[in-house]
Amino acid sequence: MNKMPVEAISDEEVLALARSRLSDEQMDALSDLLEQNRESKLDADGKRELDELMRIYERGLLRKSEALRVAVQRRLIEPLKS
Repeated sequence: MNKMPVEAISDEEVLALARSRLSDEQMDALSDLLEQNRESKLDADGKRELDELMRIYERGLLRKSEALRVAVQRRLIEPLKS
């Protein structure tokens, strides 16, 4: 994952980051692990895997939100209407 500040990346990279999401494999694994966790069926390895996927997910959401803010500031996308 690019550690460069979102403000310092190109317009194309900002838009790509604003559209980013977990891969289908990661989403499937996260869903399975969350379900197992709800059912108290996770072993120690499963808990570590869930923790790591949640960290990836949370970092991704933070970068995505930063990219959306920058994209609006640069007028690459319209601001969300409330």
